[in-house]
Amino acid sequence: MTSIKRSFNTIAFLLVAILGSGLASCSKSQSYSEYLREEEKAVNWYLAGQKIELELPKDSISFLTGEDAPFYKLDENGYVYMQVINKGELNSSTGRPAYPVKSGDLVYFRFNRLNLKDLSQGLDPVWVGNSDNLLKPSTSFVYKNTYLNSYLEYGTGIQMPLKFLGYGSEVNLVLKSYYGFQEDQTSCIPYLINIRYFKPEY
Repeated sequence: MTSIKRSFNTIAFLLVAILGSGLASCSKSQSYSEYLREEEKAVNWYLAGQKIELELPKDSISFLTGEDAPFYKLDENGYVYMQVINKGELNSSTGRPAYPVKSGDLVYFRFNRLNLKDLSQGLDPVWVGNSDNLLKPSTSFVYKNTYLNSYLEYGTGIQMPLKFLGYGSEVNLVLKSYYGFQEDQTSCIPYLINIRYFKPEY
């Protein structure tokens, strides 16, 4: 009888362990879903106080610019919104960038970014990056090269403005983690990021 009882206890323990492990998996999945909901909520909160344009202009010259300019939706899922601070030099006859960035070109950039989730929760996040300190090295990527570490490290969102703008331009991006820096993707942290793009000789 004792041995039967012991076997029953062992089986019961194993069942509890298996169920516990299944619940832990569900819990992780729900936790990630919660991260996504918090990210969506933070981005919506920030954009609610901004002007939004769902349609992109036909050419670069038509973008409104400055700190009061609207945020243009850059992708159909609403992962990236762009506010143009400076278009850079444009070709007046075509309305396109005078110094466009082509696939395979090296682009140096300087950035500062602000955690929108913390901001939306009433915390006091600080801008972080390399824009304000020229002693910090500038960062770079090769436009549309998906094989380099920089493509993964910085994500695809920071390259999107270069479809419309060229070297010398400056933008603010509302960037969800899906297209953001690799380090932010697991925890779903959205950022407001200011970026300036430079030629390799910078």
